[in-house]
Amino acid sequence: MLFATIIPEDYKMKGFLSFKPALAAIAMSALIINSVIAAEMEDTITVASTAFEHHGTTPLKYTAYGDNVSPQLTWSNLPAGTVQLALVMDDPIAPTPQPFVHWVAYNIPADAAEIPEGLTRDVRVTGVAGLDGMINGLNGLRQAGYFGPRPPQDGKLHAYHFRVYALDAALNLPEGLNKDQLLEAIDGHVLGTGMLMGHYERE
Repeated sequence: MLFATIIPEDYKMKGFLSFKPALAAIAMSALIINSVIAAEMEDTITVASTAFEHHGTTPLKYTAYGDNVSPQLTWSNLPAGTVQLALVMDDPIAPTPQPFVHWVAYNIPADAAEIPEGLTRDVRVTGVAGLDGMINGLNGLRQAGYFGPRPPQDGKLHAYHFRVYALDAALNLPEGLNKDQLLEAIDGHVLGTGMLMGHYERE
């Protein structure tokens, strides 16, 4: 409907071709707006774990200095219309240009009760109740699955963000996506977000 209001009815093909840059600019603006809206959403989903409380200390067991097993995660207060979930875990305090990515997961059924502790690092998750179809994407090491906190001994208390995205469609995304590729793929489909934060410092 937007395009119909700005394109003259009696345009010639030559004129339409000259109008294409304006159409492209409008489309790009819409994508940017959608991205900004998703990034600035207020968290409404509650994300929790039996391993630690929000803003609590991540036990050694779940770090790469310990057993390097993923913590149990649950979510509640999903927005109406949620069909699938996606998950990104990263560390914004890591000494890298971008937050270091510890876990990327997607194609998670919205009716899944939880991600259990010690989830497989296999690319495709099978045999786990409620998680059939879930995919472990690529972390900052370009490996599939969870990679626990492993901060340097830098005197900093690192923060590990487990962010859940509620999506309005079954996107059935392919294997091998990293964080940036996932966020690009779900842009425009995010109904709500929520985040659990755990801290860890190497002493």
